[in-house]
Amino acid sequence: MTFKELQPIVSEIILDTTLIRDEKLLAICQLLSDSISYYNWVGFYFANHEAKTLHLGPYVGAETDHTVIPFGKGICGQVAVSNNNFVVPDVSAQDNYIACSFTVKSEIVVPLFVNGENIGQIDIDSHVIDPFTAEDERFLEFVNGEIAKLY
Repeated sequence: MTFKELQPIVSEIILDTTLIRDEKLLAICQLLSDSISYYNWVGFYFANHEAKTLHLGPYVGAETDHTVIPFGKGICGQVAVSNNNFVVPDVSAQDNYIACSFTVKSEIVVPLFVNGENIGQIDIDSHVIDPFTAEDERFLEFVNGEIAKLY
C-alpha cells in the first residue's frame, strides 16, 4: 500500500468513535506495520517534561526493555530535545544509539506536536539498512498531525 493510500485509513482510525485514544494509536501502529514491509517495529513514546523522560505508549513489534528513555539518550531521547525528525540509515554507525535488538538496522523518529509542544514521537525500527526516505518523513508527519487531533 502506498503512503497516499494509507492516509485516509489513518484519518478513519482517528475519527472512529468506538475506540479510545490508545486503541487508535495501537491500530495505527498495526496498520503501518502490516502495510509497509520495512516497518518492523512501530510505536509511540510520550514525554514527561517535568521528569525529562519519554514513556513507551502503544506499539507493535518485538518486546522492548526501553519503556522509559531519558531526554537526550538514544535517537528518541535526542528527538525529545531537538524537536526535529531523526533518520538513522545504519544504527551501527550511531554513537548515541540504544540497541534494542541485533535485527534492527535503521530507525526513524518523528516528533508529535500538539499546540506547538513536542508531546512525544512515533518511532519506527527497520531490519533493513537505509530504507527511509523523505516520503517516509512526510507521511509520518501526516500521521502525527492526525494523532495531534486526539489531544
